[in-house]
Amino acid sequence: MQLSIAPHDRVFVLTGAGISAESGLPTFRAEDGLWAGHRVEDVCTPEAWDRNPAQVWEFYSMRRQAAQRAQPNPAHFALAALEARLGERLLVCTQNVDDLHERAGSTRLLHMHGELAKSRCERECGRPPVEDRRLYASLDQVPFCVCGGRLRPHIVFFGETPLEMERIQRELAAATCMLVVGTSGSVYPAANFVHWARRSGARTIYVGPEAPLNAEAFSQVIEGRAGEILPDLFGQG
Repeated sequence: MQLSIAPHDRVFVLTGAGISAESGLPTFRAEDGLWAGHRVEDVCTPEAWDRNPAQVWEFYSMRRQAAQRAQPNPAHFALAALEARLGERLLVCTQNVDDLHERAGSTRLLHMHGELAKSRCERECGRPPVEDRRLYASLDQVPFCVCGGRLRPHIVFFGETPLEMERIQRELAAATCMLVVGTSGSVYPAANFVHWARRSGARTIYVGPEAPLNAEAFSQVIEGRAGEILPDLFGQG
């Protein structure tokens, strides 16, 4: 199956945990309330950080280690190849915090939930996040910002506002085609993106192992592994 992209098309791609799962990274499963064996409330909320930053850093150090071992899969490379073809007419917005898209070659990329390989000041003092791939065995090893605040993972915790929402809304309004890959349609505001794109007249395509919860919003739902479908999905245009 192939979908054509016309010379005037602007493509907005939203990727979720499913594309990283094909590289062996665990996904969050809301039905059992656990994430890699941890309760979300204990490791990924502002309250968890205030209560026990050592436990939060232990968890995210573990995630960093797993992400560093993982390798991009054919779906990541297919999206990088599509960017090489379309240039500024394509943007990938990912809910994932790993760097598999970058390592596959994507550059027009937006991490709405933050990045594992960066840290930022817990005080939100205005200084930009810094690259940080270290694994912290104890809180004593975690450095401080120049303002005196401890560095925390550059991750959007549950209850915090996703990053770059204004740009996302502008890009969705301009898109003529939206591709969603490997996301369940249960996490907001990302689950609403397809509705915003449709209001602007975009055709909407979903690719994933099973239909998402918001399947009715898509022009087309293609069930299967992204690594098998994406490399051959788009025809020349």
